[in-house]
Amino acid sequence: MSDRLLVLVRHGQSDWNLKNLFTGWRDVDLTEQGIKEARAAGVKLKAQGLRFDVAFTSALVRAQRSLDLMLEEIGQTNIPVFKDQALNERDYGDLSGLNKDDARAKWGADQVQLWRRSYDVAPPGGESLKDTAARVLPYYIQDMLPRVLRGDNVLVSAHGNSLRALVMVLEKLTPKEIVAREIGTGVPLIYRLNADSTVAERRDLAA
Repeated sequence: MSDRLLVLVRHGQSDWNLKNLFTGWRDVDLTEQGIKEARAAGVKLKAQGLRFDVAFTSALVRAQRSLDLMLEEIGQTNIPVFKDQALNERDYGDLSGLNKDDARAKWGADQVQLWRRSYDVAPPGGESLKDTAARVLPYYIQDMLPRVLRGDNVLVSAHGNSLRALVMVLEKLTPKEIVAREIGTGVPLIYRLNADSTVAERRDLAA
């Protein structure tokens, strides 16, 4: 699996994941558990014999630190790394920093569930998954995909929703299917692409 390889990893558990807070663009660090998850992802990738030519991550520290820890475990801390807010987590707007239970008490469970799990309904002042995809996908097409197609092994450390946007395109999922897809923290998703950018092989290293 050394040709046209794209590996996606959601950052390890963050402090606000642990506290059940909406995080979005707020810049919070990893927990001790999150550090372990990121290191474990690196160990799994190294065990697969994978080496990377380039890495991409968001402008947020939890994704950047997860990437650093993975590359440390693989023994590749010197590869080029590109950081861009196009890969940031979905912006939760007015929900950012709120406890999810408190948000349900304020707006109602059904409304909060709609904001969290619909494709095109955004929370107040924030982004829907559709909005998130509208910034993630052009960056993927312009900056990441060309490198994969020319044979680079590409590692991406990002967030649940920015990665959902990529998975949706890679796996040709419907909006309904992608909002139901859970992407675990620190779990590498390995894609080998065909020359036409479709997926030849997919592996999930959750096990």
